[in-house]
Amino acid sequence: GADEAEAAIQPPKAPAVLELSGSATLAERLGGEAAVTAAVDLFYKKVLCDDALSPFFEGVDMERQKAHQIAFMTAAFGDGVYTGRSMAEAHAKLIQERGLNEQHFDLVAGHLVEALHELGARDDLVDEVV
Repeated sequence: GADEAEAAIQPPKAPAVLELSGSATLAERLGGEAAVTAAVDLFYKKVLCDDALSPFFEGVDMERQKAHQIAFMTAAFGDGVYTGRSMAEAHAKLIQERGLNEQHFDLVAGHLVEALHELGARDDLVDEVV
């Protein structure tokens, strides 16, 4: 009947995953908290092996730092609320007293990109992160 004819001209319904992707947060599209945690772990391994960056982390409780970074990234990527200091506040002392500059931030961003790619993140998601 008419219902069958109407059904025949309707486009097929998209799978649920595709429906979700339009409204999913960046954190969800990256793989959720587990993926963010893996990225932060690998990211800090890279940062701490970088002679230009590792001195900034001397004396830092890295487990606390990682937990802070996971909370920040998860919130920045749309899942949750970050209640810590702003980027400017968190790095002000390092900028003023230790010479942290844009080149250091570029190195950090490069390590984050590398970590995300090594964990299999798609280029479009990595671009969105950066």
